[in-house]
Amino acid sequence: MEKFDVILIGSGHNALIAAAYLTRAGRSVLILEKNDRPGGFLRTEELTLPGFKHDVFAAAHPLFTTGPAYAELREDLEKRGLRYLNTDLPTGVSLEDGRTAVLPTAFHALMEEAERLSPGDGATLAGMFEQLNPYVNDVFGLFNMDLSSPEATPIINRLLHEEGGAGYSSFAVSLVTTARNTVSSLHSPVTRAMLASWVTHLGRTPDEVGSGIWVPLTTMALMGGGMPIPEGGSEKLAQALAQLIKDQGGEILTDTLVERILVENGKAVGVRTAKGRKFFASQAVVATTTPDQLYLSLLKDTEISPPLRAQAEKFRYGRGCVQIHLALSEPPKWPDERFIRVGQPHLTDGLDGFTLAIAQGAADLLPIKPTFTVDCSTNLDPTRAPAGKAIMRIQVLEVPVRPRGDAADHIDVREGTWTKDLTERFTERVLEVVSNHIPNIPSAIMGKYVVTPDKIARFNPNSGPGDPYGGAHDLAQSYLFRPLPGQLGHQTAIPNVYMLGAATWPGHGVNGGSGYIVAKKLLAQ
Repeated sequence: MEKFDVILIGSGHNALIAAAYLTRAGRSVLILEKNDRPGGFLRTEELTLPGFKHDVFAAAHPLFTTGPAYAELREDLEKRGLRYLNTDLPTGVSLEDGRTAVLPTAFHALMEEAERLSPGDGATLAGMFEQLNPYVNDVFGLFNMDLSSPEATPIINRLLHEEGGAGYSSFAVSLVTTARNTVSSLHSPVTRAMLASWVTHLGRTPDEVGSGIWVPLTTMALMGGGMPIPEGGSEKLAQALAQLIKDQGGEILTDTLVERILVENGKAVGVRTAKGRKFFASQAVVATTTPDQLYLSLLKDTEISPPLRAQAEKFRYGRGCVQIHLALSEPPKWPDERFIRVGQPHLTDGLDGFTLAIAQGAADLLPIKPTFTVDCSTNLDPTRAPAGKAIMRIQVLEVPVRPRGDAADHIDVREGTWTKDLTERFTERVLEVVSNHIPNIPSAIMGKYVVTPDKIARFNPNSGPGDPYGGAHDLAQSYLFRPLPGQLGHQTAIPNVYMLGAATWPGHGVNGGSGYIVAKKLLAQ
């Protein structure tokens, strides 16, 4: 009998972080991964041409490097080859009319940039941060706590209520504002576009109720963490974690799809793979999954309360993502030379154009003028491409997973799938926008590879039909409602089955939060 203390289903970075803690504490751990190697969305490959190393999915890790998991595991990970490269200009914005802005990590430099664009905006922006300052430590502390835990309850109460008063705090009010409203007091349209656009990377949109608080929070996070990337590729984090787990006695099996969690007398006892192989767990089973997959598939044969199963059936996914990977004969020639140091800037024609493109995507239409971020990792890490060459990633969020039309009525979407022709024509549309910001695009392009929503869906079932963020992040599926209203935290309806990953708090992205939370829960037992 193959028996372990803990079995983990899936090997995204959160699962690897949990396993690193558990094996360090002497627990026997088995990780089962359906793909050919561990890491989930941490994947680096030569997608375009030999020698050009592209991060297929996730790229930068600012939330991870500022979190407790990295602080506590850093020395062990660095011994296994992980090295981060960073910049003091994590983001910026380029408008089609030539106006630009950058977001520096230094507070005084950001205030100077805001003042340059519109006198008075520096003070307004400083006021935005000052209003949030009393809550910052509590807020970022919650990113590494289960929101339903007794430890989190007093912190949430402090955040929501005025000290010594009966009313709600300004922080509570900010939870139901929009990003557009949050930046409305800034006079510069350039600064507004730079700050408000980042909420889409949190699975929200600028006019969505609940997006407002993420403007200052994301800005602070970027100022605190920069835009760090692992030298050699994003997958270096997964490789270092996997090696640490193995060195500490853990086991990782790839090409192994788990079909069922085995439950006896109300407790998980192990798992069964698609090939019929069984593995047994004495303490817990931890699944990197979404609630619909958990309750409708992995626990399909287990008695679950009908209301909870009904909630799982209604779990919603968000819109898709298109990532265009380019091999370049030379680095991008930005008109604003500061952008050589900018980690991940947005290219847009302003906040109104940005939200129009989002609205078209929400209507399942290909947007007429997509807006997006670009990143050129070879600016920081020349090892990613042959000498003198460069790579670029274009990340277009909020696109339909199954287009039903084209807002410009130029592209025939036919049956709504991302065919080769549809992908090529949409890519041409995106590159035309890029050419308005970077003069040597597309002439410098030597090769390209496009990741479409259907490719994301095939690679990772946690993305549903192609949502890279593991489920919609509107208010009805956020905070204590995530993953489900009937399951307030990472512990599931089966007491020794836990969930982690993008569908759980604190959500998607390379942050390590849910892996850290679940590891601490298991180690406390």
